[in-house]
Amino acid sequence: MYAELKGENAAPRDFSVCEPSRAPDLLSEVLQDLRLANATYGRTELTAPWGIDIPFKEGVRFHYIVEGRCLMRSSNLPPVKMHAGDVVLLPHGTAHEIANDESSRIRPLADLGPTLIGNGTYRLAAGGGGEPTLIVCCTIGFEGPTANPLLEMLPQIIHVRRNDLRDSYITAVLDLMAQEVRAQRIGTATIMARLADIILTHIIRTWVETGEASLTGWLAAIKDPQVGRALGSIHRDPGKDWNLNALAAIAGMSRSQFSRRFNELLKASPARYLTQWRMRLATVWIRNNYMTVTEVAAQLGYESEASFSRAFKRTVGISPSFVRKPSE
Repeated sequence: MYAELKGENAAPRDFSVCEPSRAPDLLSEVLQDLRLANATYGRTELTAPWGIDIPFKEGVRFHYIVEGRCLMRSSNLPPVKMHAGDVVLLPHGTAHEIANDESSRIRPLADLGPTLIGNGTYRLAAGGGGEPTLIVCCTIGFEGPTANPLLEMLPQIIHVRRNDLRDSYITAVLDLMAQEVRAQRIGTATIMARLADIILTHIIRTWVETGEASLTGWLAAIKDPQVGRALGSIHRDPGKDWNLNALAAIAGMSRSQFSRRFNELLKASPARYLTQWRMRLATVWIRNNYMTVTEVAAQLGYESEASFSRAFKRTVGISPSFVRKPSE
């Protein structure tokens, strides 16, 4: 739910190569690439019995339970019981219901009429006068299409319990967000955007750190101490002429060991992954007019625009000219 802050379009990152001897923190770099474009916030004050049907909305959502308890339900997913101090993240803006218990009547969010309380932040009050629950809600949108692989890998719902918040400061950050929503002082929208950025990063990091057994694919690969180093090098410098020898050396493995382990984790060869990553970057850059096709080709290590265009069409299925926004 609720306040708006607009951000500037950002150009592609400078893909510099770090020292091979230093283990890369690819998760931090990928999280840094998530550039917040807009965010909406809400203070939801509820008393039992209550229930709200929240429709799908593009972006990443999270709910922080400041006080009380509630139940969250979403199609084809088990219900999530939440208590004070818990945070639930919906990385794909999934439609869901929240209620004080399973028997409560569910009402559409639009029917409850959130009201503007200042600085573009909204307040929603509903319920029957019983046990109170206070929730701070946030929806985050990112700049344009993203080549970020992390968001695509996240599940529909991430529930982080208060006891799983390893760093005590994040509880203070969440409480500060709740205070800002309530106080509505000068600069609240700007402060809230910074806090939302910190909270989102921390929730994802906590989930990755505490969910190792269930991590697969790209998330497992970035945590692998050897494959993760090679993957970090590809992401930092996608235009370099990477080959199996160079990547295996960075990983500290033989060619055969590296190739086998890379394939096991990512279900693709290093060469195929490199091409796919380049084309994801190219799609975002071209679509957002960050670069011309010729500039993209050079940035990604192709000898000519023609060779890049052939590779792009072979991988994506269309030519680069069809990707660019038609209005620009």
